Amino acid sequence: MKSLKSGEKIQENGIIYTKLSNGDAVFSINIMVDGKRIHRTVGKESRGTTRTQAEEYINKLYNDAKEDRLNLPKGRKNVLTFAEAFKQYIDIISHTDGKDIHNKKHRFKNHLEAYFGKIPLSKINEVEIAGYKKLRETENASIATINLELAVVSHLLHKAVEWDWINNMPCRIVKEQPKETDKIYLTSEQVNDLKESAKQDQNPQIYMFVLIGFETAMRKMEILSIKLKDIHLENRRIFIPDAKAGARMQPITASLCEAMRQYIKNLKAEYPTTEWLFPSLTSKEGHTIDVRKAFVRCVKRAGLDVEKVTPHTMRHTAITHLVQNGVDLLTVQHISGHKTLKMVQHYFHQNGKHIDDAMDKLEHAYKKNKSQ
Repeated sequence: MKSLKSGEKIQENGIIYTKLSNGDAVFSINIMVDGKRIHRTVGKESRGTTRTQAEEYINKLYNDAKEDRLNLPKGRKNVLTFAEAFKQYIDIISHTDGKDIHNKKHRFKNHLEAYFGKIPLSKINEVEIAGYKKLRETENASIATINLELAVVSHLLHKAVEWDWINNMPCRIVKEQPKETDKIYLTSEQVNDLKESAKQDQNPQIYMFVLIGFETAMRKMEILSIKLKDIHLENRRIFIPDAKAGARMQPITASLCEAMRQYIKNLKAEYPTTEWLFPSLTSKEGHTIDVRKAFVRCVKRAGLDVEKVTPHTMRHTAITHLVQNGVDLLTVQHISGHKTLKMVQHYFHQNGKHIDDAMDKLEHAYKKNKSQ
């Protein structure tokens, strides 16, 4: 157990020992008792929880089962509403291998709870999903946003089946493909306006966040999770160990390299012992995980639409400009970190200036041959 790294875990005889990012560890159990799946958190190591206590807890569950004192009635499953299930779901994944916890809670509280909250898990069907999509569309939510919200529902339902809360998936949730008009990217002038707006903001981290976003095409959490030891300014590279498509070395521009050099110098003067590029004293992760409020302020100040311009817009913009300026798709894939070339092709907009330039080159080639 002592040799485990952050995020790693050991499972034996129904006991799971998971190492957390802050150096702590948590004991949980995952066992079958009388045909019922029991998945519960026992406690953190820092609070005195031991393997022996986890074993004793399992023995108690088995003894209770013999005496017919389990909370779950024999032959039946506890009827959980979506809201009840979500609270248990968040508690479990928060102590195991859960990701994006903050955003999951945000999507539940602001949108999912009001619609799905009182519906039993087993009753969430295609009609309910279609109704939710329709509702969010009337609220002018983008397809990408709706997909992210329904991804929470889908993951919860899959876990509910795995943990034996329900017998099977009650419905299939299919992602909607964004329309061409939903693929927002900014012009060079708009990019400069947003950078300048971020430079004026009271948040000391937002300008560097925006700069990295536009100059690398990195994803939001890839940026916020950068460790100082992974920045190699001499080679103009940032190592991303936990990228979505696998670890990669991220190229950066010369101008970003110089800006980061000064930023890091100032950062070390204020936080001499930090390991993060965006440290946070209040975050349990040790680094900033949410820049939404500051980003919205910057977007408004730049005169852009806050409903359409999100942190992901920076990634989409950077990749689009690479493609439109003639960079081959394999190179773009290397820079963006996409898993497949097909995913990069989505950024090849049909109405961009690069299409007109290509047709001008074709026309020029014909004229040249004719003159010869």
